[in-house]
Amino acid sequence: MNRRTFLTLAAATAADAAAQSIPMPIIDTHIHLFDPTRPQGVPWPEKNDAVLYRPALPERYRKIATPFGITGAIEVEASPWLEDNQWVLDLAAKDTIIVGTVGNLEPGKPDFRKHLERFHRNPLFRGIRYGNLWGRNLSAELSRPEFISDLKALADAGLTLDTANQDPTLIAAVVRLTDRIPTLRVVIDHLPQLDPPTEPAAHRAYQADLHELGKRPQVYVKISEVLRRVDGRVPTDLSFYRPRLDELWHIFGEDRLLYGSDWPNSDQWGSYAQVLAVVREYVTSKGRAAAEKYFWKNSVAAYRWVKRDPSQPVSA
Repeated sequence: MNRRTFLTLAAATAADAAAQSIPMPIIDTHIHLFDPTRPQGVPWPEKNDAVLYRPALPERYRKIATPFGITGAIEVEASPWLEDNQWVLDLAAKDTIIVGTVGNLEPGKPDFRKHLERFHRNPLFRGIRYGNLWGRNLSAELSRPEFISDLKALADAGLTLDTANQDPTLIAAVVRLTDRIPTLRVVIDHLPQLDPPTEPAAHRAYQADLHELGKRPQVYVKISEVLRRVDGRVPTDLSFYRPRLDELWHIFGEDRLLYGSDWPNSDQWGSYAQVLAVVREYVTSKGRAAAEKYFWKNSVAAYRWVKRDPSQPVSA
């Protein structure tokens, strides 16, 4: 290597290191808001949950998250009660850190379109969540024409469907759903928490479904609920989680993965700092461009959220 080549490479390396050290904005695509002190209470969390049963409101989240570079967050429903959609929107109106909400409506019900129109008038309403939640079953609903028709209306409105809580049947259902409605953007929540089936045939089917979804550009995956408890302890070193993260990165790539803390539900496994540290270490090793996609650019594509504060980034 001659001196000129060496100096060029050294300068490029130094520039890359400098770029990596510049803080980047982060959009947290998965937080929950609730207040157990309301007169009507809350459907979740339960009163006996010593970790979660206290108000989780934007002011508390802001104090916890902004020191780590979070400039915006998307709230995801924590209640099946219809008027809690409005309760969250009213909260969000008062704090610009909330850039969008994912509400709770039931496709296939006679009044779905009416409620969708009502809440979609607010630009902060960015979609709904439906899956293995609140006694519902996405897979079982796919045979109902009215259910599919309502989700087509969701897609036509430019809104997003989140799914949780993951199991192989729900993953297979997302394949079938996106076969039926290719224009529907789908966000798969908490995929790192899913334990793949161990029976060989079931495992092959699950892997085939994941790889099929990996080919579909309208399907996104939240790298959320990464930490897990093993033998009574929660590992916080990246090496424990790397194989699962590598698998999802390989299948879905840098353009389809999103950061989500799952706050305050994440408090069951670790502090906000611990939740963020594992994924930040993993993603920043991929380079700044990939990290920016994961931490905020992909969230714009998935949710088309509303910029409300100068600190929040916008795509070029």
